[in-house]
Amino acid sequence: MNFNEYQEKAGKFDTFSYETFVAEGARVSHLGILEKVLGLAGESGEACDKIKKIIRDENGEVSDEKRKELAKELGDVLWYLAMVSKYLGVEFEEVAKMNIEKLQDRFERNKIHGSGDNR
Repeated sequence: MNFNEYQEKAGKFDTFSYETFVAEGARVSHLGILEKVLGLAGESGEACDKIKKIIRDENGEVSDEKRKELAKELGDVLWYLAMVSKYLGVEFEEVAKMNIEKLQDRFERNKIHGSGDNR
């Protein structure tokens, strides 16, 4: 499955109507996209928290059980990323492609390290 197929299939589980979002002006203050952005932050936090607990409680050793739990959390992060992209009118495949192009450019210019959006 490619990213766009995932985005399309994942949209089936959206509790808000993307069509209503578009009909109401596609504003970022719309509850449909706000719910996705907050969900992305929450699920990312849950994944980070699981890693923190593995470091704290398991001395950094990732068991098969913890790996599976983390994969599920990452799946939730993936769903929210796909939905935020959809609500912004960007195909998920394009997000992935743009990211690789950005990273490749930084790599070629020896700018992988450091900070800032415009490295």
